[in-house]
Amino acid sequence: MAKRKQEQFIKGTASHRRTESDYMGVLLDAVSLEDWRSVVTNALNRAKTGDASARAWLAQYLVGRPDTKAPSALTVVVQQLLNENPVVNKLANPVISQYKYPSLHEDDALKDKIKGLIALELAEKVNAVETPES
Repeated sequence: MAKRKQEQFIKGTASHRRTESDYMGVLLDAVSLEDWRSVVTNALNRAKTGDASARAWLAQYLVGRPDTKAPSALTVVVQQLLNENPVVNKLANPVISQYKYPSLHEDDALKDKIKGLIALELAEKVNAVETPES
C-alpha cells in the first residue's frame, strides 16, 4: 500500500476582503509625509515640555511596547545571590534536555523540517493574498 503524498499542510484558502489594505491605502493618500512630519514634530515638542501622553506615543513608535514586565528589584538580587541568569537558563534548558533525554528528541529534525515546510507554504499563501491581482 503506497502512501499518498500530502501536497499541503494548511487546509483551505484565504480570501481577501476589503479591509486593512484598502483602508491603509486611503490613509496613505490622505496624509502626506509632510503632514505626518508635522504631527511627529508636534508630538516631540509636547513630549519635551513634559506631556506624558506625547512621550508614551513617541516611545510606542520608536521602541515598541515591552513584551514582558521587568523583574522586581528583589528578584534581581535573589538571582544574583544564587548566581542565576534567566537568559542563560532559557537557552541552556533545551540543550540539557537533549543530553539527558535523547530518546525524547529523536524526531526533532523531522519536526523542524515540517515546521519549515509549513512556514514556506504559509508565506506563499500570504503572498498570494497580498498581490494586487487578487
